[in-house]
Amino acid sequence: MDFRSEHAFTALYRLHYDDLLRFVRRRADEAAVDDIVAETFVTAWRRRTELPDEVRPWLFTTARHIMMNANRGAQRQEALAVKLGSAAEPTAELSHDDHIDLRDAWHALSDSDQEILALGVWEDLPQSEAAAVIGCTRSAYAMRLTRAKRRLAELLGVSSDSLLPSIS
Repeated sequence: MDFRSEHAFTALYRLHYDDLLRFVRRRADEAAVDDIVAETFVTAWRRRTELPDEVRPWLFTTARHIMMNANRGAQRQEALAVKLGSAAEPTAELSHDDHIDLRDAWHALSDSDQEILALGVWEDLPQSEAAAVIGCTRSAYAMRLTRAKRRLAELLGVSSDSLLPSIS
């Protein structure tokens, strides 16, 4: 699809804004959400002559890269603060009680596992689109999804077959 005209790009924006906003809200600090979404659409506008026909995965991938860049910057600032002797906030340890609720289990997963599961559950992306967002093949995404489901199931103490069976 040709997004060169302002009218066509406005239609793209209206069609995908809400989905992109939800995608970013689930992953970024609330104070940064609007900036990330805006930067994603600015990037899309600048590259509008190069956008693929399936633009939704491209938008999610671009937003993901923007968030990753912001996270790297925050990590560098935190490392510098620690290096300078600033007090860093302690991280909470996960309780090892017999019953771990979903929230604790979710937070115990790696960022990578959380993202793999979220693309299928929250964003409801088909495996081919989810794979495009994280930059891998569909089969690699399917394998990562299976492993992430297994790790979440282990944390919850349930069978991975009964966990999120509809994600495919």
